[in-house]
Amino acid sequence: MNTILLSLSLAAVAAPTIAKTDDVKASAARQAEERLHTDWAWLGRYTEANTALPAGMAGPRVVFIGDSITQGWFDMAPTFFTDNNRIGRGIGGQTTPQMVLRFRQDVIDLKPAVVQIMAGTNDIAGNTGPMTPDQSKANIMTMAELARAHGIRVILASIPPAANFPWRPGLETADKIVAMNSWLKGYAAQTGATYADYWTALHDGKGFRASLTYDGVHPNKAGYAVMGPVAEAAIRASLAKPAPKALAR
Repeated sequence: MNTILLSLSLAAVAAPTIAKTDDVKASAARQAEERLHTDWAWLGRYTEANTALPAGMAGPRVVFIGDSITQGWFDMAPTFFTDNNRIGRGIGGQTTPQMVLRFRQDVIDLKPAVVQIMAGTNDIAGNTGPMTPDQSKANIMTMAELARAHGIRVILASIPPAANFPWRPGLETADKIVAMNSWLKGYAAQTGATYADYWTALHDGKGFRASLTYDGVHPNKAGYAVMGPVAEAAIRASLAKPAPKALAR
């Protein structure tokens, strides 16, 4: 009897917490649905932050555009950005067509010396609908061409390893990621961009090294610590190259 009463008491205590969690999830879902119809590319996400960027910081400015892996980098290792005139412009869940739409305001208008483009995970997942590899490649090429046209050096980042996506099971993602990374490396060499090979640094032979991720897709703090030197090397290599000649405007 006492066990039953204790269980009922614990359930009563837990119920408000569960209800609150459900309310938060429902609210987030409503906001996402509303944004889908009013700001599909989430152009408003960084409007205030872009306006508030300080001028005259030491060193060349580097912008990182991407999805949740880029957003999580800033969230988990903010000083990697704030101490080095680096700007994180990642948005969780985004696909390459969404990044293309916000590339001007979140990259070009910030006048960086270098941009790192990390994209493709959510294209493979089909977050904004089915996409072919060629469509993803076209969007990445568009962003790289826009950057070069404005005198911005380009770093093309590999897609980190993932044996599967928890939110889209059954996609057999590993080979698709390897294929896209092979193309990214080749396209970087072809166009004079710099390739940042995060995949090799994070891979364990099967997928994302367990000690470096919290869900098999996204890095944890240890994962970002491993990615840091890869980024540093890519930035140095990129800055050692002459800036692309910007088109007359």
